[in-house]
Amino acid sequence: MKLTQIRNATNRLEFAGKTFLIDPWLSPKHVLSFVDIPGMPFHVPDPVKENMAMPFYDLPMSVEEILQGVDYYVVTHIHPDHIDMAMDGTVGAPLDKDVPVICQNEEDAAVFEKSGFRKIIVLSREGMDFGAARLTQVPARHGTVVPCGEAMGIMFTSPKEKTFYLAGDTVWYPEVQENIRKFNPEVIALNCSAAELVENGRLIMNDEDVWSVAMEAPQARLYLTHLDNVAHATITRHTMRSLLMARHVGNYDMPGDGESLCY
Repeated sequence: MKLTQIRNATNRLEFAGKTFLIDPWLSPKHVLSFVDIPGMPFHVPDPVKENMAMPFYDLPMSVEEILQGVDYYVVTHIHPDHIDMAMDGTVGAPLDKDVPVICQNEEDAAVFEKSGFRKIIVLSREGMDFGAARLTQVPARHGTVVPCGEAMGIMFTSPKEKTFYLAGDTVWYPEVQENIRKFNPEVIALNCSAAELVENGRLIMNDEDVWSVAMEAPQARLYLTHLDNVAHATITRHTMRSLLMARHVGNYDMPGDGESLCY
């Protein structure tokens, strides 16, 4: 498999002969702050950060290059740092509406239908085949206090590839441990900027959660993503490297934007 870190949680995955574009947030930099979201439903513990325009950096390559050859879009959940959202409630403006989109539930599917996507696939927890790749929805918990809506993880399996666990927007909790024990993944992508909201607590993993995954799956290579582009993050790539060194965690990769890794 080949993983390319695009920006934030956006990654291109080439797996078992198919190309999946994961959480395609493709806007230019500095287009959205928390105060711009209608109704201001989200609040950052440090209110100064609510005015910081996101994403912080431009895409490392053109949108055309990112979209070229993509067989499926994978959207783990509909949040403005995972897919482009318009003020009218539609999503995915830069995307080709003829490319199938894989999503977590009927509620998200309805948003994609409203947005003009012509083939929408709600991923099953029993697993679904996409050529030689099998994708299975697995649980995720998007918040330590109250989950910030539904989110999913995905297990990618194939006789041709190492098993890949896309944990999605989740914290470490018993279901993540169970996902690892059930599927024994060899590559695990973790969203780990420790983003926080007042209403929900910490939304995704921090260094302690990454350490917990490393202890549970010492045989796996961890792929650290969802870093350096959102205002509610509390850990950067730079600080994560130091924190994991202190915890003696070394079985990870933390690619820069535009960097590709093969497993």
